[in-house]
Amino acid sequence: MNGGYSIKDVLPALVPELRYDDLPINNGGDASLSFEQMIYEPAADHSSIRRDLLAYCGLDTLAMVKILERLEKVIG
Repeated sequence: MNGGYSIKDVLPALVPELRYDDLPINNGGDASLSFEQMIYEPAADHSSIRRDLLAYCGLDTLAMVKILERLEKVIG
């Protein structure tokens, strides 16, 4: 986990089959900026941003579930 405890550090160590690399939005900073763009820029492609945010947040949620499952196996 490289000394970190964020989901981005823990996930590759415990659930390497889940990855953010292929997502258009693949980190929290970009997610925040994209959400802000959707709110404050009327000309932005809202449907595309919304789709990408849902994919990112969905993976975040799945990642937390899978990390918990893996930890429960270790504890046991």
